[in-house]
Amino acid sequence: MADFLPMTATLAAKKMELPGVHTLSLALDTRSPFNFDFGQFNMLYLFGAGEVAISIMGWDQGLLQHTIRAVGRVTRPLVELEVGQQLGLRGPFGQGWPLAKLQGKDLVFITAGLGCAPVVAAIHHAVANRDQYGRIVILQGVKHHADLLWQAQYRRWQTLGKCQVLLAASEEHRHRHRWRLGLVTELLELAEFDPGHCAVLMCGPEIMMLAALKQLARQQVGDDAVYMSLERNFQCGQGLCGHCQLGPYFVCKDGPVFHYPTVKPWLGQEGL
Repeated sequence: MADFLPMTATLAAKKMELPGVHTLSLALDTRSPFNFDFGQFNMLYLFGAGEVAISIMGWDQGLLQHTIRAVGRVTRPLVELEVGQQLGLRGPFGQGWPLAKLQGKDLVFITAGLGCAPVVAAIHHAVANRDQYGRIVILQGVKHHADLLWQAQYRRWQTLGKCQVLLAASEEHRHRHRWRLGLVTELLELAEFDPGHCAVLMCGPEIMMLAALKQLARQQVGDDAVYMSLERNFQCGQGLCGHCQLGPYFVCKDGPVFHYPTVKPWLGQEGL
């Protein structure tokens, strides 16, 4: 029953990343340790409005961070909270990225849009533990260059050794420095990594990930090297309500991070 009862958290800080997109830094009102894996999510509960699944961005100076786009009946009032106000939190839920298992390999991160939050948390970990991995390749796609969140950190990553950052804007009207006009999947042709000794971590629209899988196969990257974070309608976070079912799996509990071979038969199918 404890997983159904939200703990309380206090909004300690709020930062606008882009219009309509805010990062909330939360102080948990509990003395119990809060442990999570990168790629997991929390259910944030706003009294009188409901709750919504939000990826965990990270843990910074004792504060739990979530980046939220205001698009619905729960997310809009969430980003309108003032510092000092309280909200509810359940979690963490789901399976995260197997970063410990991937040590020694080149890491290829492929992501698009605000769906990058689960991947960005893993990038922070890989950069902070640089000696544990091979090359780091970061491919990020947005519609317009101004849509890119956390631009300063992408510029910093571009300066790191053995770290390649490639950016694509699909609806940009003119070329910009260090940007490619087109889709993020087109960046794979420019990526420098060992296809036989790498791990690919993907997050974003499913149609983008399916296109990336085709290109990865052409570049001799095996299915076993690919992990992906899937999005579905998360209502309970524990695989009980059935809203997020994908074949025999519940994405909120068995995912949202999956090893690609596990879900390969069900990806891209209507109704799943």
